[in-house]
Amino acid sequence: MKIFKLQSVLAVLFLSVSLVSCSSDDDKKEDSQTTSRAANVTAISGPATGKVNVEINYEISFIVDNACGQFDRIADISLGKDEGFQVEAKYPTTTCPNQTPTALHTTYTFLAPSKGTYVIKFKKSETEFITKSVVID
Repeated sequence: MKIFKLQSVLAVLFLSVSLVSCSSDDDKKEDSQTTSRAANVTAISGPATGKVNVEINYEISFIVDNACGQFDRIADISLGKDEGFQVEAKYPTTTCPNQTPTALHTTYTFLAPSKGTYVIKFKKSETEFITKSVVID
């Protein structure tokens, strides 16, 4: 009877260790191949007027550190008491052969829920935003 209990405990222990060791590390591998950093926006272009609940697309121009940089995402940020957005670029963790800063573009979609004047703010530098006003009627 003691042998059966010992074998049962060892089997459960073995299965537990096997299941834990098979966990997926795919997300960590992907993160370790790239790094994300803020990119400074140089221009916002698009319409100055729009309609309620109608999407408006704005072209956002930004500079990445080198030719290997790519658009990653747009994130919410605060600079002091001002709130706005920041473009983040992703870079491979390997060395980039072309270290020349490169201008890229992405599209930001704005949807106003009500009439009024809205100010779209994107991070231009560590201390300021570049802005675009849009009147919704």
